[in-house]
Amino acid sequence: MGRISTNISSLIAQHNLKRTQESLDTRLERLSTGLRINRGADDPAGLIVSERLRTELGGINQGIDNAERASSVISTAEGALTEVSDLLNSIKALVVEAANSGAISLEEKKANQLQIDSAINSINRISNTASFAGLKLLDGSLDYITSGINTANIAQTKLNAVSFGTRTQVPIDVQVIGSAQVGAIYLSTNTSFAGGPGAGKLPSAATLEVQGPLGVQVFNFASGISIDDVVAAINSRTDNTGIVAARVNGANPAGLTSGIRISTQGFGSDSFVSVRRLGGPAASFVQTFAIANNAAPPASGFPAPGGLVATQRDAGRDVTAIVNGAVATGRGLGVSVRTEALDLELSLTQSFAQTVNGAVSRFTVTGGGALYQLGPTVNSAQQANIAIGSISDSRLGGTLIVPTGGGSPVLNYLNSLKSGGANDLFSGKFANASQVLSSAVDEVAVLRGKLGAFERNTLQTNVRSLQSALENVTSASSQIRDADFAAETSALTRSQVLNSAGINVLSLANQQVQQVLQLLQGR
Repeated sequence: MGRISTNISSLIAQHNLKRTQESLDTRLERLSTGLRINRGADDPAGLIVSERLRTELGGINQGIDNAERASSVISTAEGALTEVSDLLNSIKALVVEAANSGAISLEEKKANQLQIDSAINSINRISNTASFAGLKLLDGSLDYITSGINTANIAQTKLNAVSFGTRTQVPIDVQVIGSAQVGAIYLSTNTSFAGGPGAGKLPSAATLEVQGPLGVQVFNFASGISIDDVVAAINSRTDNTGIVAARVNGANPAGLTSGIRISTQGFGSDSFVSVRRLGGPAASFVQTFAIANNAAPPASGFPAPGGLVATQRDAGRDVTAIVNGAVATGRGLGVSVRTEALDLELSLTQSFAQTVNGAVSRFTVTGGGALYQLGPTVNSAQQANIAIGSISDSRLGGTLIVPTGGGSPVLNYLNSLKSGGANDLFSGKFANASQVLSSAVDEVAVLRGKLGAFERNTLQTNVRSLQSALENVTSASSQIRDADFAAETSALTRSQVLNSAGINVLSLANQQVQQVLQLLQGR
């Protein structure tokens, strides 16, 4: 065919050369950027997936950074708590030294009190100054905010973790379903429970062993000693035994007019009392009873005979309560709940802990806590919320102490050890001071342990999990988006060869048109 108006060969060569040039440009672009997908046209579906993966990678990287920053916060707080722990131990040593009153002068006691005041002031200073990047750590800024707590029912509240989810506040309902009890032994000095001589005094000499949670004490009583003197003798060793005694007056159906109630100071199953006569005959005029089934004691007088069981030992009972529908773990007057949504400890008042199926005590957690975003997506499942309470002297060491002379327990804090406080060195209440210090040391240790457990079991495991996810998601993103240099280099070489061949072919196709002139010249 000798046509010159249309050069089909040239058009074919141009078309293929254009495709080859586009392929060559694509290979050069991929090799220069290192990416297989540079625009949506390269791989529309791959672009969508890769962009989602890139977004997820950004969240994972930030989650790792958040967890590592949270670890730094925890480490800073724990460092400050270590100093507080050392200060508390030094205070404890000063209290023990001052209790050695037979070998310490008044001036030394004053010097010790000054040291205690200084140490407590240092604790307050640490509480107010410990910070991380301007964030106060130990002054209560990271504690939960509550409202509506009825202090007549709940003496102390410790919120460790609360999950708010989408809620702005969390209500807490507390109802007692099983009363707290002390261990109590009723001592009758009659020759028989039904009545007889000896009411109000011991008809014969007796040696009694009284044992409690703090220790054991043996008392020798002479014949004819009054019940009041027996009570006074037992109460004089309360700090050694943890046991208190009281006279019980009032006639009951059996005709008993008086006796002794020997009970533990503290409530709960850890508190027990044991009373037995040493060296006496098996059938003794000293008889001991406990209330059957650990039931509540009567308001006055001895319990009815049918409600008593002969025994030498009785233990208290822990309070049982329902908190937000869950049965709480009781210990004495305290209850605790640990669930995924709520972790708290409550110290109930004596009256509330002994009111079974009474009114529900409600309070509300309105906010606060330390919230840490640990995952790539912002939702409650990928967040952790814990509390770091104040360690000031008015919040640390809260201990329920029975006042001198009896009555309901009263909370004493570390500030009660300062000059002029209820438990300073000049008050002579060294045992109370020691209890408060022990509670304070335990609180700081528990807080350090809680923070350490959070760092180890939550933050560190979260970082390892996210790092594993980062590796896998990065690998998936790379497979989709990144260029394979070996394949692209091979394809580039092929495109270069085809491009050169295409140019030569186009040149030949254009030369074919000129061959028509030979026909004209040969005419």
